Amino acid sequence: MNDKILLAHGSGGKLSHDLIKKSFVDLLDNPLLAQMDDSAVFDIKGRLAFTTDSYVVNPIFFPGGNIGKLAVCGTVNDLAMSGAEPRYLSLAFIIEEGLLLSDLKRIVGAIKTAADEAGVKIVTGDTKVVNRGSADRIFINTAGVGVVPEGVEISGNNARPGDKIILNGTIGDHGIAVLSKREGITFSTGLESDCAPLGGLVAEMLKASRNIHCLRDPTRGGLATTLNELAEQSGVGIRIEEAQIPVRDEVVGACEMLGFDPLYVANEGKLVAIAASEDAENILKAMKRHPYGKNAAVIGEVLADHPGRVVMKTLLGSSRVVDMLTGDLLPRIC
Repeated sequence: MNDKILLAHGSGGKLSHDLIKKSFVDLLDNPLLAQMDDSAVFDIKGRLAFTTDSYVVNPIFFPGGNIGKLAVCGTVNDLAMSGAEPRYLSLAFIIEEGLLLSDLKRIVGAIKTAADEAGVKIVTGDTKVVNRGSADRIFINTAGVGVVPEGVEISGNNARPGDKIILNGTIGDHGIAVLSKREGITFSTGLESDCAPLGGLVAEMLKASRNIHCLRDPTRGGLATTLNELAEQSGVGIRIEEAQIPVRDEVVGACEMLGFDPLYVANEGKLVAIAASEDAENILKAMKRHPYGKNAAVIGEVLADHPGRVVMKTLLGSSRVVDMLTGDLLPRIC
């Protein structure tokens, strides 16, 4: 039984202490976490961004990542979408009795790798264990703190007619990769989730121009839902061109087979930027120099017409309205 989580691991006693030390603190070690206080205390100057999220993805291991990597990247990306430089994260684990300790350590190892790449520290956390059947192996809750550089004003309310819409790469990779693992679908080219921390990419974009008005990561609901949210928040119209939206052949094929539209499939390493037209080219060049922006493209523009609505010019040259997702296309995707 020593290789599995027991209810006693959540008791607050010696087993809890050993679990926290060996499975979390030793792997995620940094000076703030090592103090083992009830709160992490740190100095930050300037404007702060603060976010929280929860992760319940099924399965917990999928091509290109796992629930641990996803938790770090998703939280870091939410901070980055406000233009913030991510600094500190908290992690709270809800673990089902019976989870293999080897799986837990594999997840925490992925957390460490993703946090190191993102330049953030895990500084506090919590662990609870629930009865077998009361959860689905493991859930993770996070919170994140970042610093917003001076002069950066990014919000979903800031899109203006004439702005260009930029996407940093192919859409639908995460959703289809997770679904492929869940349903046993295989691809000859090994499609993987795009799960990645985007703070570094955003920093390079802001070096190229502070004239970025909106940033958003198109996770659940996909690109279509994100664009509708931005159009509604800013009270503008959006027009995109299907021919300019990068999509992998594997994603297109899977969507055709399953009856999905790639515009609505989840992403975890993509961002939508809305920027002033005169600076769009410089921002695009900066994105293409970064590994997570090498396939970036301008996919449309912001209009004064049809406020709150997204319209797409199709491959056939016609136009169609792109609505927000209704229902749940792929549950438990993040």
